[in-house]
Amino acid sequence: EVLAFARARGYGAVVLSTSMVQVAAQRLYEGQGFRRVGTSYPSLLGTLLNFQIFHYRCELGDGN
Repeated sequence: EVLAFARARGYGAVVLSTSMVQVAAQRLYEGQGFRRVGTSYPSLLGTLLNFQIFHYRCELGDGN
């Protein structure tokens, strides 16, 4: 629904983030065409614990 909504309104891409422990979400996004484009840490504690946030992007193209 989100991808269709964004395409219909002329957006070129959809971006989102999820945590490293949300493996089912990662698989869902990758299955829908998202690719991981980066990682970050939510806080200093997250850095110390190596708790990463994964950033994803799905290019929508021009709708053709």
